[in-house]
Amino acid sequence: MTSESVSTDPGRFEPVTPPDEGVRAQAEARQLQLTKPAGSLGRLETLACWAAACQGVCPPVPFARARVVVFAGDHGVARTGVSAYPPEVTAQMVANFVGGGAAVNALANRAGASVRVVDLSVDGDTDPSVSTFKIRRSSGAIDREDALTHEETLKAIEAGRSIADSEIDSGADLLIAGDMGIGNTTPATVLIAALTDTEPVAAVGRGTGVDDAGWIRKTAAIRDAMRRARPVVRDTVALLRTVSGADLAAMAGFLAQASARKTPVILDGVVVTAAAMVAEELAHGARAWWLAGHRSTEPAHTIALKHLQLDPLLELDMRLGEGSGAVTALPILQGAVATLAEMATFAEAGVSTRDAEDGEDTAPGSAADTAG
Repeated sequence: MTSESVSTDPGRFEPVTPPDEGVRAQAEARQLQLTKPAGSLGRLETLACWAAACQGVCPPVPFARARVVVFAGDHGVARTGVSAYPPEVTAQMVANFVGGGAAVNALANRAGASVRVVDLSVDGDTDPSVSTFKIRRSSGAIDREDALTHEETLKAIEAGRSIADSEIDSGADLLIAGDMGIGNTTPATVLIAALTDTEPVAAVGRGTGVDDAGWIRKTAAIRDAMRRARPVVRDTVALLRTVSGADLAAMAGFLAQASARKTPVILDGVVVTAAAMVAEELAHGARAWWLAGHRSTEPAHTIALKHLQLDPLLELDMRLGEGSGAVTALPILQGAVATLAEMATFAEAGVSTRDAEDGEDTAPGSAADTAG
């Protein structure tokens, strides 16, 4: 699907075409021919078949241009003390991403991915190279006011769509969304709790590491924002306008458009997965193109993953954001693809199978060749 084939309304997406089930079946059949007992590589086999279905070819090919896009934005609610860090850190970290000094830069370098940062609503000046899509300075304090205007919401969604299009048109074959914004776990938790009808106390985490007093302030802010969200929870664009932020709205558009363009995505932590929940509402079926990279320590992340029916690859107690957990999972996906693409079949390797003429079970790892 080309970028020209999508709707001109940024808030409207057509239902998403799923990955190719015929190719998935071919991949599953090939798994049975590889020199290993069936199912012995566990989830690597499932991942490889998913990758093949996404690419529409069996065997799949290694992902050659994985791209991380970090969506940066400040949130008015951060001024109420819901984070352990001051809002000024957002702009400082954007400069750190540009300079290659953040965790996601280091992890991406090792995983063979590249990193781009985009300023959607940082409350300060950033390098012109990252501020092309800037909507405003800081989103509104969602416990007492809307995050955005209606026009700003549509502009943010369109920005996300455009960013996805530009990356895919430039050759990206796998995308990762990352986040940077002090206080951004607060609107993320509001979105998740509102869409799943979860009580605030069951969803609120420590974010960047707030103390007990900060957790209480964060819970109160989320409770108040959820009250504002309830009347619009079934109107996706209005929900984004009311309790998200320009960064989250752009992420939702980015993730929905990636799926519309048949490009697989590895999801990161609670902020990205909150945006993914909204993207699934915008573009039904989008989640079939997503892989959950990890499970963060934020309670709302588990709630969101369960809602999307996604099983995370890693559980490393990570809670940084930036796309760091997703990038950490990328080599596992690449390894899964390599096993399906590069392993020899029984016939190619001259290895006997369970169907050997003498009737003996001589598949590698079987009782026949491990006995004694």
